[in-house]
Formats: sequence, structure tokens, C-alpha cells
Amino acid sequence: MAETTGAGQLPRIERVRGTAGWYSLGRTSGGAWWLLDPEGTPMFFRGVNEVTGSEDSPHAPGARLRSWGFAGLGPGSAAPVLEEGLPYVATVDFEGAGATIHSGDVRLPDVYDPAWPAAAALRAGERCLPLVERRDLVGWITDDRPGWAHPGHAGRPSLLQVCLSLEPSFAAYHAAWEFVLALHGGRLDAVARAWGTPLANKEVVRDRTRHEQGIATRGYLRDDARWAREFARRYFTLTSAAIRAHDPHHLVFGCRFGGRAGAAVLLECTHPAVDAAWIDLDDVAVAPAGPVFAGDFTWVDPRFLGAPGARRARGLTSVERMLRRGRTVLERAARHPAVVGFAWSRWRDRAGEQPPFAGGLVHGDDAEAREHTELLTDLNTRLEALRRGIG
Repeated sequence: MAETTGAGQLPRIERVRGTAGWYSLGRTSGGAWWLLDPEGTPMFFRGVNEVTGSEDSPHAPGARLRSWGFAGLGPGSAAPVLEEGLPYVATVDFEGAGATIHSGDVRLPDVYDPAWPAAAALRAGERCLPLVERRDLVGWITDDRPGWAHPGHAGRPSLLQVCLSLEPSFAAYHAAWEFVLALHGGRLDAVARAWGTPLANKEVVRDRTRHEQGIATRGYLRDDARWAREFARRYFTLTSAAIRAHDPHHLVFGCRFGGRAGAAVLLECTHPAVDAAWIDLDDVAVAPAGPVFAGDFTWVDPRFLGAPGARRARGLTSVERMLRRGRTVLERAARHPAVVGFAWSRWRDRAGEQPPFAGGLVHGDDAEAREHTELLTDLNTRLEALRRGIG
């Protein structure tokens, strides 16, 4: 429990989730959430995902991150870097346990498989028990960027259509058809009318999925949202239970979405299943009240460059416009009562990216991406003060 009384300092913070002596989550009387370190000191998490070292580099990643004002490691960071003293987030990788759905944009465990809870428990034990006493571990990510295939992604099949198109050996196939038919009186012709889509038989859905033709009628999307919530409820409930059975002290953050998750899934990625959601900053507006991490922030994105024809500030280059908008969005996030921290999306540029529009903090040759680090260093020194300003 944190309490300060001086001018401009934080009001009393009550610990709401987590265990004293470990990373936990607290809230002020005004409703602002905070991440609390093991000593109970409030902090605004400032991390980077996928931090790796390089055998040819003279620079320790941890030292470089500290020099840029970062104070944490996000999911996907390499094991040697975790020993450099920064608080970190670890991943269980439930996708690698038991039956897994790999189809189109979906990469998820088959949570309807009767054997999957036991496989998840075994996987959680393997990953969580070795780290259960680590005080520098902030919390757990269930999976790193699994595919939820939400509607609107380039017209491709979404989660319900994918599950309806699986082989009958998958439990999710049978669960999805039982779910849909139960909504429509047990009749396929009633499903076809509700969706406004010809369905002579179940194979029609599989054929459309095979040809990457997503169903996008209003009736289908309504059922898809219901199914996504049902699937997500089982996923987040079962994975969190498996983690907490082996590690009752560290926080649980759900999965790293790696992009927009969609409102239906986010409605289930919330307490009590998870302690805080690790989400895209654009999803904060549709996420439950909080707390949340802006878990994959980057301004190397078309939304920060401006859509074609949009009003643009005079005299600014594309890079200047990108940085200005990115700074504004990140400062706004620090003032949002639900946001307890952020993580820059990745440490190193992806193959084929070209500076200054590459997304890493270091380039392929390990050189510092100053176009990002200079502004981020300035922001990182001010974000916690901005956070304290909301009370």
C-alpha cells in the first residue's frame, strides 16, 4: 500500500490485485490504476518486447535500455537478457500444449478438447515452477501473439468460420456446430437464413474457408461475436487457472495480442480471469475499465503518418509527423486512468525494414535507432510524472 501527502504527489493507493512483496496492482481513490513494485512503490511500466543480445555487440541490452529510460522487458526477451536486473514479463506458451488449431489466421489451443486442461496444467508447471520465487518477474503472458482471426481482417475467415471448418477430430469443430445450431433451432437451413448465406450442407463453410472467403453478413458476425466470447472465456479462464495453480503470487496478463483484439475477446480478457490485459493501445477505448498495459506500442505505423488526404501540419516531414503523433498518443496513454505501462513493440528491426520507418530500437547491425531512442528517452523521463498528475 502506497501513500504520499506532499503537493503534487500521489493520493493513497490501495492494493487491489496481487500479493504484498511481489509485483501487484493498486488503485487511487480517484480510480487511477498503478503497477506496484515488490516494495509497494507505484511505477509506470516502461518496457521493450523481444529484447535480444548479440554476440558481436559490445553493448549489454539492459544497460542500453536503462540509458534510454526503459525499466522493463516485455514478452519474447532472450533468457540471458533476463539476468541483467530489469523486471520482466514471461510467457507460458500454452499454444504448444495439447491439441492446437492452426488454420488461416487462427493459432490457438483447442480449449474444447477434454484433454487440454491437463495438458495446460502440465505446460504451466514446466514454465512457472522454475520462476515461482523470482521477485523481478512482473507477471505471465499466456501466449505470444496467438491468432484470434477477428472479423474485418482483409475479408478472411474469422474464428467461428475457422472452427466450423476444422476436421472432425477437433473438439472445437463439434462445439462450434453445436453452438451455432443451438442458436437457430437445430436446423442448418435456419442458420443459412439468419446468415443470409446459402448453406446446402456443412461442407459449404469448409469450402469457403479453404478458399479464404470470409463470411461477413450481419447475422454471421453476430454469431461470431458470441462464439468469440465463449471461446475466449474458456481460454482465459483455463490458462489463468493453470498458471495460478503453480504460481499464486505473480500477476497474469492474458495473451500478447500483437494487434487489435476485438471487443468480443477483450470482454473476456478481464478480471477475475486476468489481473491486467496486455493489449494494443487502440483497444484501450473498448477494453474493460482496467488495468491494462499498452503492450505493443510503436509509432512506426500508418496511423501516425496520416491517411491519404488527411489534414497535415504544414512544413513537417513524414518522419516529424510520425514522431509528433506518436509522442502525443503515448503521453495521452500515460494520463489514462486504466493504463499502467507500455512496451515498445520490438527491440530489433524486422527483415526488410528501412530506417527511419523501421520499428526496432536497434538496427540489424546493432546500431542505435536514434530516430526513436532520442524521443523515447525524453518521454520515458516524463511519463511517470505525467501519470502522477492524474491523481
